[in-house]
Amino acid sequence: MRLHRNLCFAVIDGLTLIFNEGNYADKVIQQLLKRDKRWGARDRAFVAETTYDIVRWKRLYAEIAEVKEPFDRENLWRMFAVWATLKGIKLPDWSYFEKTPTRKIKGRFDELSKIRKFKESIPDWIDEIGEKELGKATWSLEISALNEQADVILRVNTLKTTKEKLQTELFDLDIETEFLAEYPNALKLKERANVFTTEAFKNGYFEVQDASSQLVAEFLNVQPGMRVVDTCAGAGGKTLHIASLMENKGQIIAMDIYGNKLNELKRRAKRNGAHNIENRVIESTKVIKKLYNKADRVLIDAPCSGLGVLRRNPDAKWKLQPDFVDKIKITQQNILQQYSKMLKVGGQMVYATCSVLPSENQNQVSTFLKSEAGENFTLIKDKKILAHKSGFDGFYMALLERQS
Repeated sequence: MRLHRNLCFAVIDGLTLIFNEGNYADKVIQQLLKRDKRWGARDRAFVAETTYDIVRWKRLYAEIAEVKEPFDRENLWRMFAVWATLKGIKLPDWSYFEKTPTRKIKGRFDELSKIRKFKESIPDWIDEIGEKELGKATWSLEISALNEQADVILRVNTLKTTKEKLQTELFDLDIETEFLAEYPNALKLKERANVFTTEAFKNGYFEVQDASSQLVAEFLNVQPGMRVVDTCAGAGGKTLHIASLMENKGQIIAMDIYGNKLNELKRRAKRNGAHNIENRVIESTKVIKKLYNKADRVLIDAPCSGLGVLRRNPDAKWKLQPDFVDKIKITQQNILQQYSKMLKVGGQMVYATCSVLPSENQNQVSTFLKSEAGENFTLIKDKKILAHKSGFDGFYMALLERQS
């Protein structure tokens, strides 16, 4: 591979914004890709994947390069040189790469690969909490899997098309996909491609959604004609899946504390042809209380640490703080206590997170069931999804039923 100066500059500029300005990696990369209209697909892929790679391995590369935050441009070029050397890419004769100790880089990599927090490039506290909650062997396998690049998975919108038809349509555009056993509406891309520019996407035939995330709506056992409340709907990935499972019949009330996210859901729902969704911003407890005892199904896709989705959000490792995890557990339990009251007797509720920590998952369900609010609820089943076993995101979901 030959390095091109303008592409490398784009990567360094992006890393400056992510590491020093605290910007989100996905937003920075979106901006970078608009930088030069002459860039082809390969150029854009280089910028996106290299930036994500260096974000993912920040701690390891910084340690090898012997640089500390905040990183100046010279530091970032040194980290870039580490990335290129470990990838086996020949460094060009540029001033940034003068005196790059290629052999020393490889030696340091071998040394640091014996220490998990460097090998997997994670903060000490995440390494400690992961080992404490999952055990040393499981955590080592899990964090390694969470550092792999995520596959691109599509969820077919069955309101508009079928898996077979969509596969054929994409194949005609030279985008090859494969079915996934046990994921009824999923198509996995064989190679990465920009699917958002396709007519199939613009027509609402699919959404991009990880395979593990696609299991949550299925877990809720929805039927056409029901009244379903999605309590933490966000931009509505799971809401739209519920709408397709309900065949647009019945009512879905999508709720969130952020109105801008629900506006995005409204736009997506229109594209998807999902007509049975009503958005409600949670501005006070009144919004919740109005729905007490009224829902056949309740989905609580709870806010969480996001440790199960590090493959697609590698910068979350560096933004996440220990006190956030402590606070979010309090929020999770409060949400369970309050939102569960919207369920009718005989109704079912799913509590889900994209975390792999038992303290955010089965422990929260156990605490709820022992509480006054949860005394009439029964755990029907739960599912713990670990990335190293599934090959997809880490997730948790529990199905609960409200008894009389």
